Amino acid sequence: MPELPEIEIVKRSLFKKINGAKIVNVKINNKNLRYKITDALPKKLINEKILKISRRSKYLIFHFKNKLLLAHLGMSGKFLIIRSKDKKMFKTSFYYDLDILAKHNHIHFILNNGLELIYNDVRRFGFFKLFENIKLKEITYLKKLGPEPFSVLFCIKYVQKFIKNRKKNIKNLLMDQTFVSGLGNIYVNEALFLSKIHPLRQCSNLERKSIKNLIYNIRKVLKIAINQGGSSIRDFKNVYGKSGNFQQFFNVYGQENKNCSRISCKGKIKKISISNRSSFYCNVCQN
Repeated sequence: MPELPEIEIVKRSLFKKINGAKIVNVKINNKNLRYKITDALPKKLINEKILKISRRSKYLIFHFKNKLLLAHLGMSGKFLIIRSKDKKMFKTSFYYDLDILAKHNHIHFILNNGLELIYNDVRRFGFFKLFENIKLKEITYLKKLGPEPFSVLFCIKYVQKFIKNRKKNIKNLLMDQTFVSGLGNIYVNEALFLSKIHPLRQCSNLERKSIKNLIYNIRKVLKIAINQGGSSIRDFKNVYGKSGNFQQFFNVYGQENKNCSRISCKGKIKKISISNRSSFYCNVCQN
């Protein structure tokens, strides 16, 4: 599943291509995504101008006048852009096969700028929800989300208060979207490595220095990932065809049995399962 950096790249890519465009038609090929698409959705979006595209956690939000369209890509959702005059395709999402199957193109947003925005989703775990006359913070899906990693609200004081007396390991805490939003398995593994924290360490045992270091490294790994265009575990390209390169900088994720990347460390990267997710750590420097 794409994480914060990948969704941020998709947001930026879409913004450059379709922000300011007007939707002139919406074609639904398959209503049966995670939540069934209502018949009213196309009618309510026609002639609406895209005023802004934003991201909250792993959600994309399309802003219209008095309307908000919330999109979640699920496991395999992706946005494609086709230029009408020559059918040139631009791919903007994280997971996709090089050979796109048209049968998985579930929604077509026809725009007035000569482009067509297509939602393609093999597994159909993604979804779209339209909200009218509502503020972003009032949307049910976003209400319980914790602060963004780059937000000033995600600070030492906040973390200390949140973890007090909690019997939860740090890996699961960082994956908890009510604690901090947007983090996923890849970047949690990498941030814990940089912070020299074992993924099973109980969060309530973290001292102030470790918390400060962890916040710094979470932001560091996310910034690098965004600058590198995301992680191309399978393939990821923005609308300009540039692949994500962050996987070349993985220290622990997917590096099982390899030597620790720290020159001064003699450890090996180990793999364990935490809450049914693969977790990677150095058996020497992460203690």
